[in-house]
This record gives sequence, C-alpha cells and structure tokens, in this order.
Amino acid sequence: QVQLVESGGGLVQPGGSLNVSCTTVGDYVTSYTMAWFRQAPGKEREFVAVSTWPGGSTGYADSMKGRFTISRDNDKNTVYLRMNFLRPEDTAVYYCAASSRWGTSRRTPSEYKFWGQGTPVTVSS
Repeated sequence: QVQLVESGGGLVQPGGSLNVSCTTVGDYVTSYTMAWFRQAPGKEREFVAVSTWPGGSTGYADSMKGRFTISRDNDKNTVYLRMNFLRPEDTAVYYCAASSRWGTSRRTPSEYKFWGQGTPVTVSS
C-alpha cells in the first residue's frame, strides 16, 4: 500500500514563494517516479513537475520552468516543490503522484497510480 500526504499549501502574495511537501509511505516508493500536478477550479488537472529516482532527472511544464523546483530526499521519503515568483494563475490544489514506471516523460495523470489528497495554494494580494 502506497500513501502520499501533501503539506505546506497556503496563501501567498503575487511574486512570493512557497514550499509544498509530499511524504510517502510504502514499500519501494522511494524508487518511484514522483510528480506534482495541480488543478484549478473548473479546469483539468495539469502537469507541473516530475522527478525520477534517485532524483537526478527532472522535468517541468513550460510555464513553471525557472520558477518551480522539484527535489526529493529519499532518506526522508519526501518530495518537495519549491515555487518562486508565484502568480495568481498558479492558484490551484497541488497534488503529488507516484508511478512505479521510470521516466520524466510521464506527464499525464493517467500514468500515475498513487495520489495524495492535495494541498491548496492561493496566490492573491
């Protein structure tokens, strides 16, 4: 059984920064491909960033490149998303996801079997 628990969401002003975390529980999950997705009200869930085990390969959606950074601490079974220069359009519920299949090309929700409950991020003044 794999469980993912996100934390760290909240309210931040435009231009600000925020860290969200995803702690994982389960056998072999630290070797999984881990990704962040987000879903804004009325919109489909969209890819944000991906990290393959052990963390050397990463990928980002175009609008997040240079602003967001995904990282993982395998000793702590935790994946992080550092978000800088936040914009109001970044407002969404952010979800972490895990896949047993390797690769930074895995960028669609259907490729991920395990999901966290989501943590809300609101960017507003």
